[in-house]
Amino acid sequence: MQQAELEVFQNLRGDNMIRIKDMKEEGKKVVGIYCAFCPSELVLAADAIPVSLCGTKEEPIPAAEKDLPRNLCPLIKSSYGFAITDTCPFFYYSDVIIGETTCDGKKKMFELMEDLKLVHVMQLPHRKNSDASMALWVEEIRELRKYLEEQLQVKITDDAIWEAIDLRNQERKAIKGICDLNKMDPAPLTGVELLTIVWAKGFSADKNSSIKMLTELKSSIMAEESDHKKLQRYKPRKPRVLLTGCPTGIGSEKVIRLVEELGASVVALENCSSYKTLDLLVSTVKEDPIEALAESYLKIPCSCMSPNEYRFELIDSMIQEFSADAVIDLTWQACHTYNIEAHYVEKLVKDKGLPYLHLESDYSNSDLEILKVRIEATLEMVK
Repeated sequence: MQQAELEVFQNLRGDNMIRIKDMKEEGKKVVGIYCAFCPSELVLAADAIPVSLCGTKEEPIPAAEKDLPRNLCPLIKSSYGFAITDTCPFFYYSDVIIGETTCDGKKKMFELMEDLKLVHVMQLPHRKNSDASMALWVEEIRELRKYLEEQLQVKITDDAIWEAIDLRNQERKAIKGICDLNKMDPAPLTGVELLTIVWAKGFSADKNSSIKMLTELKSSIMAEESDHKKLQRYKPRKPRVLLTGCPTGIGSEKVIRLVEELGASVVALENCSSYKTLDLLVSTVKEDPIEALAESYLKIPCSCMSPNEYRFELIDSMIQEFSADAVIDLTWQACHTYNIEAHYVEKLVKDKGLPYLHLESDYSNSDLEILKVRIEATLEMVK
């Protein structure tokens, strides 16, 4: 991948921050989102800008620990720290914040956050395959629709929702198209490059522009691929690693960097900020767009779901499709649901005869040497 192409995505967050500032001054509304369970289609249908909020860096955590316990998940502490220190421009420009009850720590953190911004928390059912769960989730999305209409002073029509569904489906396909390039061997994108591209899309102020950029990037990489393979033919094959587990973003990518510094290639990221949601296109054949949204979003295989079979089916298929030689399962400190699910991931991976490594860490660099030793030992097991 050309450095100039990567820099476009590296700079996308800053560029869109300026665009959002300008659009706010013109009267555009902004809605801050923390989780993949929030149906951003409703925000788009309200003619507002959905933005992912910051929560992947260590710097604001000390400020958060004045209110939050130190042994809490670093993602929660980082998110709250950015908010109370006013160092996340996207939080600053957000008119409302949408939260969700994916874990106990987050839902209580949102209570504290209500002192800073308008916060609407969606009550997420934790069981997928039941009529009661679907009915609850449909109602929660209807409530979100009403909330956005009231706070943003707009009317969200069914037609606008269907248009937004089509746009977001296009975006998911474009991102998946980029991720799927790494099914090739050798993988054309490093793990850090892949993370940079996927992570940047959450800050886009213009979905159509983002889709166009992703489509053009895919074409460019594919055009370069024949030359890339010629160069790689004379180099040793790198071990191919699938990273699964908790969300990872720019600022919390230390495991990805360590794996690649040790000579392996992170070919795929299963987490919810990457591949986990990309196959879950919203149906366009239902009569009610709210029911269509509910059906799709309730399928997200987050570890808060119990049981969570689709996550293990997804990991199984990704191991095969991305020709993974090893699996690293990353859990952030105090994320109990992912920590417990590591038991099932380990069994799945070892049944396939592949090396498996479960890491529990936080956002600091204090354990870099320990992580390096453990990752290196795992990579030495790759046949």
